[in-house]
Amino acid sequence: MSLNDIYTPKQIEILKACRDTDWFMLINHGAKRSGKTQLDNDIFLQELIRTRDTAKKLGIDTPQYILAGYALGNIQDNILTELSNKYGIEFKFDKYNNFTLFGVKVVQTSHGSIGGLGRIRGMTAFGAYINEASLANQEVFDEIKARCSGPGARIISDTNPDHPEHWLLKDYIKSNADGILNFHFRLDDNTFLDPRYVREIKATTPKGMFYDRGINGLWVSGEGVVYPDFDQNVHVITRKQAEGITFDRTFAGVDWGWEHWGAIVVIGVKADSYYVIEEHAAQHKYIDGWKAIAKDIIRRFGNIPFYCDPARPEHIAAFQSAGISAFPGNNRVLSGIEAIATLMKNQMFFIVYDECPRFRYEIYRYIWKGNTGEPLKENDDVLCAIRYGIYSDIVVNGNGDMAETIKRARALKGLI
Repeated sequence: MSLNDIYTPKQIEILKACRDTDWFMLINHGAKRSGKTQLDNDIFLQELIRTRDTAKKLGIDTPQYILAGYALGNIQDNILTELSNKYGIEFKFDKYNNFTLFGVKVVQTSHGSIGGLGRIRGMTAFGAYINEASLANQEVFDEIKARCSGPGARIISDTNPDHPEHWLLKDYIKSNADGILNFHFRLDDNTFLDPRYVREIKATTPKGMFYDRGINGLWVSGEGVVYPDFDQNVHVITRKQAEGITFDRTFAGVDWGWEHWGAIVVIGVKADSYYVIEEHAAQHKYIDGWKAIAKDIIRRFGNIPFYCDPARPEHIAAFQSAGISAFPGNNRVLSGIEAIATLMKNQMFFIVYDECPRFRYEIYRYIWKGNTGEPLKENDDVLCAIRYGIYSDIVVNGNGDMAETIKRARALKGLI
């Protein structure tokens, strides 16, 4: 068996560069499913073996190594489970969720918030593996780097792209600093993927920013409207059509407002497609007015969940005190937008357009903000309510991974 049977040409290029270079930091960045993390997982094992050899020469019994991800669950899913499945490694964790492998103590920490600092502060590490690096809190990232002061320490990192002003891109990937290796991945670099999968993943990925990042691995911001795939000829249904559907479940999305419009939308789900069937939007409405609307929705649709903007916990509490099943909605903005954009792209999003006047106003005015890769906080109130509702429902029902949503879309289209 040769290297070509195990690794793609891109991965072999990186392995050779790592072998021939005295590097301090390796950053593999680019498209999803392009082979970045699979390669880094293997380099991680190689680095642990190298660390053990270095420590032995130095007479160090228990060298330490940092393994960081957005959260400990992400480390488990992206790295440890993959290594267990591939090599049969059984990880035995201590009470702090650390483990020892090849004679090296691996300290796990989350980098998504400043809380991750406590796990590594004061330690001396012989290296680090930082998964999903663009999601890291910059202070935690810098602390991990500072902790890697053991002789010959190296840092492995991988990430999907973010906006073009991101600190990881500007300060590290584009720095041309000695000791930093960085490699850009496109989806097509993963030559082991089924060509049919590649063809259909391209066809079902929303155009614009999500395609540029997810397929071409580019660090780009959005341009123009946030939902360019919305098409009145495809996504619009009538009230009569909506009434003819027996939904599998129904829920509501809520965005609080005052000067900005507040909104409650009612959304039904049928065979993995989402239908916005009611819109209630207003300015300068007090919480009692929104409670009255919610109770009327409950009277007609039953005790459905209301997924609400979590920024106003006192309003959520007021709903709950009134007997309304209100919950903080999932507020991962880009993930939520990508979820809805993917549904639109795959003809799995529908709306009673004629009866949703605020949606009609916003859908063509909701735009991206400059180079930040974030939407402009204008003309987004009903659209935010829809996002809170749909993305929370996706997460609650165990399908937070949009790759799975794409798989379902392909199944509905008869592609798998």
